[in-house]
Amino acid sequence: MHKTARLAALSAAGLLALSSLTACANEAASTTADSGSGGGGKGEKVKIMVGGLDKVIYLPAMLTQRLGYFGAEGLNVELLSEPAGVQAETALVAGQVQGTVGFYDHTLDLQVKGKSVESVVQFSHAPGEVEVVSNKAAGDISSPKDFKGKKLGVTGLGSSTDFLTKYLAVKNGVNVHEFTPVAVGAGPTFISALEQGSIDGGMTTDPTVATILDKKAGKILLDMRTPEGSQEALGGPYPSSSLYMQTDWVNSHKDTVQKLVNAFVKTLKWMSTHSADEIAAKMPADYSQGNKTLYAEAIKSTLPMFTDDGVMPQNGPETVEKVLKAFNPNIKNAQVDLSKTYTTEFVEKAAQSAG
Repeated sequence: MHKTARLAALSAAGLLALSSLTACANEAASTTADSGSGGGGKGEKVKIMVGGLDKVIYLPAMLTQRLGYFGAEGLNVELLSEPAGVQAETALVAGQVQGTVGFYDHTLDLQVKGKSVESVVQFSHAPGEVEVVSNKAAGDISSPKDFKGKKLGVTGLGSSTDFLTKYLAVKNGVNVHEFTPVAVGAGPTFISALEQGSIDGGMTTDPTVATILDKKAGKILLDMRTPEGSQEALGGPYPSSSLYMQTDWVNSHKDTVQKLVNAFVKTLKWMSTHSADEIAAKMPADYSQGNKTLYAEAIKSTLPMFTDDGVMPQNGPETVEKVLKAFNPNIKNAQVDLSKTYTTEFVEKAAQSAG
């Protein structure tokens, strides 16, 4: 599988194949993990699609399962994986899963397309994303002002990495038609594309970032793994990783949603009181790809992006809307009702029960 993923780095067919293989592999893994989580595979069944289970930005999904919090709430949660958030979004809209762990910005994008989707618990107040450049292109790209004429890697077209790349370009005077976004996924496929010169740079997350730096395959151009980095690059807090669901399903399954949110809020609190090494030790062994020290470093670098209570950061939705309106004509010319893109109902109750 790893060899296939490397060979398929830049082909759309290869990425689709990787997507299918990853989903199957993680489906099997999730069943095993859940059976050891205190739920014994029993309880109310919920399927959640994650935009890359092994990405540190989505770490709370698997960590919640590994800590046994889903089972403790009486849930049997099946975690599935897609390499890009836009594919995870598609699975939700198609009704294949009940929830998606992905970027909050998809709720705005879907609203203007006539789909009512809302974030029910917010994992983060920063994107957790990093813009890297290859060593070869580093002399030509010193800021997003230099994106013109370049090939820039994103996880998938229409993904949040695609959204953020376009915003950074437009903000710095480069039209979205003046550079080429290339869908290269994350992990080995992204790194291979960077090393082979198929992309000049791109946007990705840990542990891919840590591996690139360790292999000396590229350099960091912009770091948005902290609230400070988000403020500098985007002008405010940027709620990214979240659990979002179709509004109709939320309204008709409030007890189930509350249990999910309770579990995730417990995890966020646990993360805020444990070290990166302790968190890494709870994750599946293969997530470290044979280098436990590097994996723990990747978690440590990304930890500042996470909230400790699941609450939507103040002014966060407004920052996301500003970013999307800068380059997305559908959203720029539409009235977005931000109040319908998220709810704090469940995190507030989770806080009360915890207190």
